[in-house]
Amino acid sequence: MKWLLLLSLLALALIVVITVTKVKILIYFYHGKDNDFINMEVRAWGGLIRYKKEIPMIAVDDDSPSLVFEEEAGLGPDEEPGETQETQEKQLEQDEVLKGFHDLKALLEHIVGMHVLVRQFLRKVTIKKLEWHTVIGIGDAASTAVLSGTVWAMKGGIIGLLSRYMRLAELPVVTVTPNFQQFMSQIQLKCIFQIRIGNAIWAGIKLIKYWRGGRPSFKTKPLSVLSSD
Repeated sequence: MKWLLLLSLLALALIVVITVTKVKILIYFYHGKDNDFINMEVRAWGGLIRYKKEIPMIAVDDDSPSLVFEEEAGLGPDEEPGETQETQEKQLEQDEVLKGFHDLKALLEHIVGMHVLVRQFLRKVTIKKLEWHTVIGIGDAASTAVLSGTVWAMKGGIIGLLSRYMRLAELPVVTVTPNFQQFMSQIQLKCIFQIRIGNAIWAGIKLIKYWRGGRPSFKTKPLSVLSSD
């Protein structure tokens, strides 16, 4: 009986320690020429627990083929077998369009309701450090100056949004350096987030409960996977 009580106390103490543990998430993003990558690192207990992952950026080939949703119409009764077949696009019926709009409205209402829970979670997140450096140039002095001002405004808007939803432990370090001589694009972003494990777990439970308890009712049929013979 004593051993059972001791194990219960140890399990309770472990749960308490885990819930109050603060986790730091370090993100480093670099963009410059062909050397683009993202480093992510998770630390806990002063670095005793550490997980690091590097995510290389994948370039997309602009010449890759795109999917075309078209089908060829068959020959009509008055058409000769050598004539060119015309393609016709699939047309959605009016009822299906109305159902699609209904489903979109239901989904947006559900997301808006979930937005409240997300804001409650983000208030528990602290930004310990934020550095955002940009070097930009497009070869023309006047155009580069205009573009630099636009980047400044964009960064100010994003940082203002972050400060509204999260807590900033210190002032962000933000720079925009114009290069008037040549075309150049370089970005360095360093950010450290901090959150308690207990807050993250509780927020995840509330999100799952909200999503399962109030799923939007869709009128359109879900897509089915067709198996080949």
